[in-house]
Amino acid sequence: MKIKLSKVTDIPENNSIATIFSESSRFPFQLMPEELALWKRRPEKTNTLLIQRLPDFLFLVHPDMEKQENSILEACRKAGASWMEIIRKEKIEGTVVVGMTESAHTAAFLEGCLLAGYSFQKYKREKEDIYPSRIFIMDPGLSDETLMDLEIVTDAVFWARDMVNEPLSSLNATQFAEEISRIGEDSGFSVDIFHKQKIEALKMGGLLAVNLGSPDPPTFTVMEWNPVNSINQHPVILIGKGIVFDTGGLSLKPTLKSMDFMKSDMAGAAAAAAAIYAAAKAHLPVHLVGLVPATDNRPDGNALTPGDIITISDGTTVEVLNTDAEGRLILADALCYAKRFDPLLVIDMATLSGAVSIISGIHGIIALSNNPEYLKQLTDCGESVYERIIELPLWEEFATSLKSDIADFTNTGGRDGQTIIAAKFLEHFTGYPWIHLDIAGTAFIFEKDGYRSKGATGSSVRLLFNFLKKFK
Repeated sequence: MKIKLSKVTDIPENNSIATIFSESSRFPFQLMPEELALWKRRPEKTNTLLIQRLPDFLFLVHPDMEKQENSILEACRKAGASWMEIIRKEKIEGTVVVGMTESAHTAAFLEGCLLAGYSFQKYKREKEDIYPSRIFIMDPGLSDETLMDLEIVTDAVFWARDMVNEPLSSLNATQFAEEISRIGEDSGFSVDIFHKQKIEALKMGGLLAVNLGSPDPPTFTVMEWNPVNSINQHPVILIGKGIVFDTGGLSLKPTLKSMDFMKSDMAGAAAAAAAIYAAAKAHLPVHLVGLVPATDNRPDGNALTPGDIITISDGTTVEVLNTDAEGRLILADALCYAKRFDPLLVIDMATLSGAVSIISGIHGIIALSNNPEYLKQLTDCGESVYERIIELPLWEEFATSLKSDIADFTNTGGRDGQTIIAAKFLEHFTGYPWIHLDIAGTAFIFEKDGYRSKGATGSSVRLLFNFLKKFK
């Protein structure tokens, strides 16, 4: 169920109210003496308070205006998520959000509220529907474009979450490609799906090798959004790792908190497609191409075997020492394919290395890049939407352990520094401005975190949309 945002000039009757205010703000309504007393007696450093006004509620939000703006925006998002929890718990049908500080704070509150409204209930017999179909907003400085962007981005994030939350039984590589085609038709970007015969003709040895153990064929999906008012002749390319399920192959993963949530191993592909979907819906004037190599990774009798040597589409040979380091193999083919577009910039998103979580936990995206200028722009965008980026170096020393005695490279290298080693492997197949985002820590979480739902989070969709909206 989508929530419609509607601007109003007066507070509608019979609605619960959430308001964001600062010390100097005047409330647009009269607080009763006992309500004012409750606010003054709130615990120290508590910036929100829920007051029951039978039959409605009043939710007061007072962000700490002494903090940096990015932190204020995030506090507003989390307050919005708390308000959605209250709406659900109390089954509030009518609500109005009143902004009394910067309009950006109101927008952030609404963003957190909308994102917290997500629930994956497709396979539940009894489905909940206890959030409002409409939220009224009273904030004269909030533009219609901002509200439209909030609805578009929320829709894109929800689609990405849905895709990641789907089990393999309902979303193999072909079905995933068809879902991408569906949102392409809905938003106006083109989709071309390569099936196994075309993939073989293109000699995509990485994708074909990982697919050897699967009963389902691979796909390679090419998306393009090229509006007539595009500001860039050469496209920005988004590549997403599309392993729809990862058992590890013959290098089998353990089950608990490893293989059991590996339906999330296509989160990078979901993010790439969702970002292009949002860009097309918002008619952003940026020429975009999306590439999604997709397959599952399973241990069949014909499966890729440790010690096998495969050939990537550019002729590079790889000694596969660990079949669970498969994401970089399918991304290598996609990175090679990107060269035919003469790209302005390529960004790949992947749940690539479990070692990422040791560095960033669930709180940050790891980035490695050969272009400091574009990475700085992306990092700044990450701060503003709170999908923060931690940069690691692409030092040449980390490529040393990728050397093979019998092929051009191995696919794993040493144990230490795996996040960087994986990126060094990918770097070999670039030759253009490139940013690698490892979202293994942020794409799928085991406990709800504010507006980030338990399970799939839609990591990097908001980051990419913000980046593309500001792209020059």
